Amino acid sequence: MTKPFLDEDFLLETAAAQELYHDFAKDQPIIDYHCHLPPQELANDHQFQNLTKIWLDGDHYKWRAMRTLGIDEKYITGDAPDKEKLAQWAEAVPYTMRNPLYHWTHLELQRYFGINDLLNPTSADAIYDQATTLLQEPDYSVRSLVEKMNVEVICTTDDPVDDLAYHKKIKADGWKVTVLPAFRPDKCLTIEKGSTFLSYLNKLGEVSSTEITDLSSLFAALNNRLDYFHENGCRLSDHGIEHMFASDFLNDNADRILKKAISGERLTNDQITEYKSAVLYFLSTAYHSRGWTQQFHLGALRNNNTRMESILGPDTGFDSIGDWSQASALSRFLNRLDSSDQLAKTVLYNLNPGDNAVLATMIGNFNDGSIRGKIQFGSGWWYLDQKDGMEDQMNVLSNMGLLSCFIGMLTDSRSFLSYPRHEYFRRILCNLFGNDITAGRLPADMQWIGKIVSDICYHNAKNYFGF
Repeated sequence: MTKPFLDEDFLLETAAAQELYHDFAKDQPIIDYHCHLPPQELANDHQFQNLTKIWLDGDHYKWRAMRTLGIDEKYITGDAPDKEKLAQWAEAVPYTMRNPLYHWTHLELQRYFGINDLLNPTSADAIYDQATTLLQEPDYSVRSLVEKMNVEVICTTDDPVDDLAYHKKIKADGWKVTVLPAFRPDKCLTIEKGSTFLSYLNKLGEVSSTEITDLSSLFAALNNRLDYFHENGCRLSDHGIEHMFASDFLNDNADRILKKAISGERLTNDQITEYKSAVLYFLSTAYHSRGWTQQFHLGALRNNNTRMESILGPDTGFDSIGDWSQASALSRFLNRLDSSDQLAKTVLYNLNPGDNAVLATMIGNFNDGSIRGKIQFGSGWWYLDQKDGMEDQMNVLSNMGLLSCFIGMLTDSRSFLSYPRHEYFRRILCNLFGNDITAGRLPADMQWIGKIVSDICYHNAKNYFGF
């Protein structure tokens, strides 16, 4: 018998999985401890003009699919009318079957708009009109959309030069959802970018009232911003880097390297790596001293298509999985911090599934009994936040660590319609346990396994971050 598509037991293949999801996972609040939602839109309780604006603008996943199908760029990032852009996405959707976009698209239509029709060229106009009409109503502002999904905490991603004015406004408003900044200092590492790097140092110097002329003044400026972020509720940092920087370094050498960059001299690859290693170590010790959690997103190979980058700019959907060697540098980095007992709580995210076992075993080297799940193998992200990717991450973690200590899912998204991905994750999690129970691989102790499920969905993250 064929199961209906996207019914209440979607992805739940056994009665045990269904019980776990409906009784222990479904109603847990969401702690979105890493995302890219714009704080300005949260602060202003933004109301989106139409379905295209909230759903297609900025969504690289959809853009890549549309390009693959030969859809002209004017309907993707160009100046075509919004309704025509949505119509082109509707043309694409039936061809996305077995891509997670097909599931996400229809989950989002159901959960936010109560639309159960499949999106295709025939239904496109009606769906656009219905969703756009709803988006004009007060209970479809961005804060209302967040509340609709039972979100408790949001951690945005913020550059050290940000004044956090929008976070302050959200807090002053007394909104029931906690919105906190997360410190993302990637640009202070990009010493190889010449004038762009120097321009950033000038901005950092201005906001910290520090003239950055050497390594000491750079560290002073970063400490100033770390203190400012801490005062405004920040307790997490995040880094998006290809691989860990952990070469042997001397601060005196890093200081000379920075001065060379400031004076416009060319740097060798070894010098660039030594500088990055020194700055990353400083930042990590600073996180530890403040009791923060540090996050590292490893393995993205960005902006591969230089022709399209020259037309559209960076971060427009031309990134892929990289294949750097991760293990030895990651070990050196964590060990250097741990050897002086300055290793903060750490979440490691991996983009290359070939490195899943590396990260799952690496975290066990530095879980020292001081904190439950101190070093975490983070949820599958970007290209891996789909069914196979999340199952692989959880299966590897189960076999080589403790899935029961896992802090669960995050959106890592810029979209206000992305929260059903938490539901997607929870269904997949419950199905893994349910299949094991049904096959006799686990006991049918629904209360205990249900507790583990609810911990992964909510309680582990709440306790880990102290929210």
